Amino acid sequence: MSRQERPRVPKTQGFYFLRISHRLCPVSNMGIDCYYTPGSAPCRAVLLAAKNLGIELNLKLINLMTGEHLKADFIAMNPQHTIPTLNDDGFYLSESRAIIQYLANAYGKNDSLYPKDPKKRFLVEHRLAFDMGTLYHRFGDLYYPVMFAKAKVDPEKVTKLNEALQWTDDFLAKTSYIAGDNMTIADFSVMPTLSTIEAVGHDLTPYKNVTKYMSKLKEEIVGYVELNQQGADQFGEWAKSAIQAVSG
Repeated sequence: MSRQERPRVPKTQGFYFLRISHRLCPVSNMGIDCYYTPGSAPCRAVLLAAKNLGIELNLKLINLMTGEHLKADFIAMNPQHTIPTLNDDGFYLSESRAIIQYLANAYGKNDSLYPKDPKKRFLVEHRLAFDMGTLYHRFGDLYYPVMFAKAKVDPEKVTKLNEALQWTDDFLAKTSYIAGDNMTIADFSVMPTLSTIEAVGHDLTPYKNVTKYMSKLKEEIVGYVELNQQGADQFGEWAKSAIQAVSG
């Protein structure tokens, strides 16, 4: 989870992080621990990737309101004290997209979701980087100041996010999935971002390829509703309340 992935959360507004039970996700004694909170799109991306790769995780729900991520044992794993954080038998990893790539490399049964062919693989990695550095970044840049600092919606930042959405739409004009004509790990990262953008009430109707893609993937990604949509919807409820408060 990058700096854009870990906003400061006021105690009075962070309720949504704790409203989904970790029991919705599989638990295993494999030894792969995942520290997460369901309101976070990057955390949900890791859960979707693991589910669709057939990997069971020991899910560790982190209460950001009580500062569990600031405790010494957590900082020992991840000095950035961000979520998601993975602990695979003493191998610690943060940044959701790096975690997804690691899981696919280490535990994928084949290369269908993370192709070994260089051109196909680097297209997947491009889309992961695009999500982190452009699409998700611009979403956070627009909405997090409204939600966490009670700032007004900035029209220039709306334009920047819409530009990123148009680029996403352009990608999807050429392929059925975000990184080609088959589902890949990039879809598990991009879909939580798009569903969160949708959940906060941002208008996606101009982006026909995006909305078509989202409808398709909502049906095709295993575990989509319980591992992603519920968290996105609850985040959206909070965001809409914050937007209304600064717009009134």
